[in-house]
Amino acid sequence: INQNIIRSISIESKIQSLGYILPHRPPDPKGNYIPFVKTGNLVFIAGHLPQYVDGKLIYGRLGENMTTEEGQEASKLAAINMLATIKVACNGDFNRLVRVVKVVGLVNSTNEYLDQAKVMNGCSDLFVEIFGEKGRHARSAFGTSVLPLGVPVEIEAI
Repeated sequence: INQNIIRSISIESKIQSLGYILPHRPPDPKGNYIPFVKTGNLVFIAGHLPQYVDGKLIYGRLGENMTTEEGQEASKLAAINMLATIKVACNGDFNRLVRVVKVVGLVNSTNEYLDQAKVMNGCSDLFVEIFGEKGRHARSAFGTSVLPLGVPVEIEAI
């Protein structure tokens, strides 16, 4: 048995053992774009939303009707959807992922809300939990007054 296949299966087993459900396929884009673009040895992952496997989205605005902890869970859910896209981009083999380079997160929040970075920890912590050192990345977290469809976070990565 190929060791790469075993390692890839072990990543998927780890995802499941942590209680996460990896979508069978990435969520469909919500506009006129594609979920990822490969160029050279990099994969640019388009913005992902916090969407459950059944298609339902998480809605809310930090500092208005959503807590930091709820925002972290939304961030984590967006990251799980990104994992499904990464799997497709890597032709089904998570071992092709050398590392997560950068994550950019937009957080739908009030002007008074200042914990956007804590919200984005949901995504960052998940990547490190699953990929270890390969999951550590550079990151930006921005507050914005509105996001598409009223979701609390949109996250993209390289």
